[in-house]
Amino acid sequence: MTKTGILSTLLLTATLATGGALFAGSHAIASDRSATASQSSEWLSIQDVLQRLEAAGYRNFEEVERESDGYEVKATDPDGRRVELDVHPVSGEILKTEVKREKHD
Repeated sequence: MTKTGILSTLLLTATLATGGALFAGSHAIASDRSATASQSSEWLSIQDVLQRLEAAGYRNFEEVERESDGYEVKATDPDGRRVELDVHPVSGEILKTEVKREKHD
């Protein structure tokens, strides 16, 4: 085989290998997006989240935000404190509670 033939073969092999890797990578990204979308369809509705929190004694819901990883809710806890809650989007479990300081005039 000539020098040019060997170089052409190596170049073709490298091109095919790179193209295959790029295709596999883009396919993996598409799969991740579809998994996220299907998980998102399993999320509780905002109304369901508020009902669960109300049943647990929370009230005076001021703000509910749907974040990329769950819900963030500002409410009053059963002890009367203003709190910010991070809520699991599928189970409704409270993942984090942050007590807010009261504002004084």
